[in-house]
Amino acid sequence: MDTPTLEEFTAAARGWLATMAEPRSALAWGVGPDSSAVFENWTPVQERAETDRIRAYEQAKYDAGWGALTWPEEYGGRNLPMAHALAFRQEEEAYDVPRRTEMFSVTQQLVAPTVAQWGTPEQRERFVAAMLRTDLIACQLFSETEAGSDLAAVRTRAVRDGDHWVLDGHKVWTSGATVADYGVAVTRTDPSVAKHAGLTVFLVPMDAPGVEVRPIRQMTGGSSFNEVYLDGVEISDDLRLGPVGQGWKVALTVLAAERLDSGNLGLANADRAVELARHLGRPLGELERDRVADLVTRSYVQRLTGMRVAAAVVSGQDPGPEASVGKLLATDTLARTSEVARLLLGADLAADSGRWGTWSWTEHVLGAPGYRIAGGTDEIQHNIIAERVLGLPREPRPETGATS
Repeated sequence: MDTPTLEEFTAAARGWLATMAEPRSALAWGVGPDSSAVFENWTPVQERAETDRIRAYEQAKYDAGWGALTWPEEYGGRNLPMAHALAFRQEEEAYDVPRRTEMFSVTQQLVAPTVAQWGTPEQRERFVAAMLRTDLIACQLFSETEAGSDLAAVRTRAVRDGDHWVLDGHKVWTSGATVADYGVAVTRTDPSVAKHAGLTVFLVPMDAPGVEVRPIRQMTGGSSFNEVYLDGVEISDDLRLGPVGQGWKVALTVLAAERLDSGNLGLANADRAVELARHLGRPLGELERDRVADLVTRSYVQRLTGMRVAAAVVSGQDPGPEASVGKLLATDTLARTSEVARLLLGADLAADSGRWGTWSWTEHVLGAPGYRIAGGTDEIQHNIIAERVLGLPREPRPETGATS
């Protein structure tokens, strides 16, 4: 099949999207939900309902040929260049389709590619297309309370017992654990070797006996994150992802995709804050105008950096430090969006006046700091830039005192 031109492709995409939703430009300020949450404040029932709503759209998109654009046909894809996928994403932004929660990007853009790269033929057949279509949803079982940002320091153990493994440990900050079908777990299978060498990754069924999910109450009032306890969880060896002891390389595949996916974070709410300034019903003061203009400028810088990352991906290159810069710009945009909302709203941010698009900003202000930790802490991104771009000395390694 011939590759359509971008003009032909975007016209067709626009036609399909118009059958699914209204253009966002047709939505008036003050109409519809006014949530500005960074992490949604849903009950378990609401989270399940919203997940099902988004899943229905993603399945329709996949079935119509718009869901796995760059993937091979064996996975339901169209083998199109990355430029076409980016063009579709841009067109999709213009329509009022369901906004994917973190679970969907984790499943489709992090876990599915990792299974495709590291999985056995049976695993690829079983999981990849199902994850791209979101028939199966995955979460990450990476972080641990005593490992911090040092993923290689995980202590969750996996012990082999014939053709099965028994997992024991504790994971934390897991988004979507209550709705996920599988968790991608980094475990320690050999404590006698150097910490990076003794790791193995598994696909853990979240309904397996011994898996317990405990929601973590956030200062927003919601429970987007969870603790996950693994107590004697028995899984078969055919759920091991990658070779035994090669879990560090498998995990890096997931983490690299995670950095690539964070570049557009926060831009929707930045644009929303600018719209708030336009609809305040009063003239802006000098300081307010300055802060709003600064937010517009910085959001454009973030978008330009995202374009550089996209251009690198389209040309088949490793985007390198741009991905880490994009993550830092995203967390800065989130912080400055909160600052603008506080400045514009004043007391309306602290008490519910009933006005559309005012008190709802509290969830953004309270949730935005979380992304300085999520997806790789700001400190880790600074280290990557310092060491790999600027050539500064590496920090000492605690276990050896060495700097390399």
